Amino acid sequence: MRNKLFKRKSLELIIKEKGQSESMNKVLGVRDLVSLGIAAIVGAGIFSTIGLASFEGGPAISLLFVFVAFACVFTALSYAQFASTIPVSGSAYTYAYVAFGELFAWIIGWALVLEYAVSNIVVSISWSQYFVTMLEGFGIHIPAWLSMAPQYALEAHQKLVELGPEALTVADKLGLKAYESAPRIGEVPVIFDLPSGVIITLITWLVYRGIKESRRASNIMVMVKIGVILAIIIGGAFFVNPENWVPFAPNGLQGVLGSVAAVFFAFIGFDSISTTAEECKNPQRDLPKAMIITLLICTVLYVGITLVLTGMVNYKELNVKDPLAFVFKYIGVDYLAGIISVTSVIAITSALLVYQLAQPRIWMTMSRDGLLWKKFATIHPKYKTPSFATIVTGFVVAIPSMFFKMDFFVDLTSVGTFFAFILVCAGVLYMDYSGLSKQSKFRVPYLNGKYLIGLGFLIAWALIWKFNQEVIHEWQHLDFLYILEHKSLILIFWAVWVILAIMAFKYNFSLLPVIGILINLYLMTELGTSNWVIFLIWLAIGLVVYFFYGYKHSKLNNPKSEDIA
Repeated sequence: MRNKLFKRKSLELIIKEKGQSESMNKVLGVRDLVSLGIAAIVGAGIFSTIGLASFEGGPAISLLFVFVAFACVFTALSYAQFASTIPVSGSAYTYAYVAFGELFAWIIGWALVLEYAVSNIVVSISWSQYFVTMLEGFGIHIPAWLSMAPQYALEAHQKLVELGPEALTVADKLGLKAYESAPRIGEVPVIFDLPSGVIITLITWLVYRGIKESRRASNIMVMVKIGVILAIIIGGAFFVNPENWVPFAPNGLQGVLGSVAAVFFAFIGFDSISTTAEECKNPQRDLPKAMIITLLICTVLYVGITLVLTGMVNYKELNVKDPLAFVFKYIGVDYLAGIISVTSVIAITSALLVYQLAQPRIWMTMSRDGLLWKKFATIHPKYKTPSFATIVTGFVVAIPSMFFKMDFFVDLTSVGTFFAFILVCAGVLYMDYSGLSKQSKFRVPYLNGKYLIGLGFLIAWALIWKFNQEVIHEWQHLDFLYILEHKSLILIFWAVWVILAIMAFKYNFSLLPVIGILINLYLMTELGTSNWVIFLIWLAIGLVVYFFYGYKHSKLNNPKSEDIA
C-alpha cells in the first residue's frame, strides 16, 4: 500500500494523458497571463486589507510588502520551472504528483480547493461591502438585512442586550438595524448577503461561457484599476506629509510582522495563472515570464500605495475597510474618493473572476486522475470549459459568502497557500536531485547552498543572541505545554532549517528554493493556531475522501497505467 500511496507520475505519462483529454481553447499569451495575474493579486488586498496592515505596522509595512514579495518571487521561480516542465492544468497539485507522489498530490490539491474557495469567499464579501457603499453614493440603499452575514446582526443584538446602546459601534448599529428590520420565519430573522451571492453567480456564468470571454473581461478591468492606482500614487504624492512617516515602525518589528496574514493575502493569486496552462498558446515559455512580471508590477504598486497612504494621513487613521477612498475624503478630495469606490468594485470583480477561473481546473485535473468523481473532468462541447466543476464551485463559494463573516475566512486563506508554496519549492529540489530539471525549459537560477544554508542558520542565531535577548528571556520562562500549544511552529521552523542545512551540505541543494521554503515556513508561524485547527480538520476530511474514493479509483492504481515512476 505504501508504494501505491507515493507513486509518482512521469512527465511522459502526464503529456500522454493530456493528449487523450478533451482539448481546451489555447488563446492566452504573456500579456493575457500578466493581466490575469494582476487581476488576481490586485483586488481586495490593496483596496481593503492594506489599510488594516498599515494601521498595525505603520509606514514600515511597506518593507513587509517587499519581504513577502521576496518569498513570493522565490516561490514563483519554482512555479515557473514546474510550469515550463509540466504544461498542464493543475498547478501545485500536478507538480506534487511528479515530485512526491499521489498522497502528497492529493493533500496539495485538497488544500488548493480550500485556498481558492476561501479566497473567493473573502473577496466576494469584500466586494459586497464596496458595492453597497458605492450604491449609497448614488442614493441607492440596499436593506441592511440583505447585505450582511446574519452573525453580524445577532452579535449586535446580543451586545445591546448585555451592554446597552452606549456600547454599540457604528458597525453594531448597522447590524442591529438589520436584526430589527429583517423579515422573520417564526422567531428567526432572515438575514443574508445578497450582493455577494449575486456577483459569484454572475462570475460563475462568465467563467462557464469560456476563456475568451473571461480574458476579455479581465483585460478591461485590469486596465481600469491599474490606471486608477497609478493616478492615486502620482496624485497622492502631492499631499504626502513626511512627518506622517515618523515613527516609521511605531509598534516595532512585532507590529510589522503581526500584519503578515493581511499582507500575504494581498499577494495571493499569482500561482492561479498556472492552472490555465492548457489554455496558453505557449505555456512553457509564457507562464514563467508572466509570473515574474506580475509579481514585480504588483510589488511596486503595493509599496507605492503604502508609502502614499501613510504619508497622506497618520497610520492611526487607517483602520477602515476602504482606506484608498478614505484618505482622499480625509483631505477633502471627495470626487476622487467616489471614483476610487467605483474602481474598487471593478478591481475586486476581476480578482473574483480569476479565482473562480482557477478553482474548477484543480477539480478537473484531480478528476482526470481518478481522485474525484469523473463528472468533474467534463469539458463543455461548445464553450471548452470544465462545465460541471465550474457550476459546483459556484455553489461552494456563493452559499458560504452569503451567510458567514469575513473574519472566519481571512487568515485561513494563507494556510493552504503557504503549504502549497513550500511543497513546490521542495519539488524543485527533488527535480534537481532526480535529473528532471534537465528537461525544464526554464530553471531556477542555481546557487550552491552547500555551505550558505548552514552559515545562514548560525548568523540568524548570532543576531538573535546579540540584538534580541528579550525573546530568549521570554522562552526561558515558558512552560512546556504553552510552547507546545503556541510555539510549536517556531520549533518546526528551526528544525527544518537544520535539516535543510544538513541535506544541502550532502546534496548541494540550490539556494533559492531553500530560501523560498524557509521564508514561507516562517510566515506560517505568524498565523493563528485556530486557523491551523480548521485547516487540519479540512485535511482530515480530505484524507477520508481519498481513502474511500480517490485511492480506489486512482488511475495510478490501474495496472494498465504505464510509465509510472
